[in-house]
Amino acid sequence: MGSPKSRPEARTKKPRGVKRPAARKPAAKRAVVAGARPPLPGRGKRGEDGHLAYLLRQAQAAARLTLERALADLGVTPPQFVVLTMLKAYPGLSGADLARVALLTPQTVGLIIRNLERAGAIRKAPHPVHGRLLQWTLTPRGTALLARCRTKAHAVERRLAAGLSVRGQKTVRRWLAALAVNLPQ
Repeated sequence: MGSPKSRPEARTKKPRGVKRPAARKPAAKRAVVAGARPPLPGRGKRGEDGHLAYLLRQAQAAARLTLERALADLGVTPPQFVVLTMLKAYPGLSGADLARVALLTPQTVGLIIRNLERAGAIRKAPHPVHGRLLQWTLTPRGTALLARCRTKAHAVERRLAAGLSVRGQKTVRRWLAALAVNLPQ
């Protein structure tokens, strides 16, 4: 016995209640559907009608891309900038602590640490009590690099805050910080 397609009754009969597929649309109409584009950011579901989580993600992606471009001529990536910033604010962090505060994976931070150490921007020292634990600090070279990065980052911050009053900025910062604390609970 052959396959169902080789049997004549399989080709001609169809089960009751099953409709045959509709005829294909002309190529011109298919092109319109195939060429359909989503709206630009700020419109439709990518604007005020969108979900908050999506809008936060969209804004974060735009901010990261802008910062990435601003730091490119310094040879620093946004994750490297975050690590430098956290080491300035909290000297002596371990790689694991850096990963937590920088919101990066330990593997990513390990790579960043190696690159920044090779560039002479950071140095390690053993923890005074837990000798196997390494603490990271900025070197003078790293401090100078961070200062140049901050100049670029402050320009991006000004663009982010454009149109917001000082009070509005505080409200947004408070809201974002509260989300990070309360949302996971």
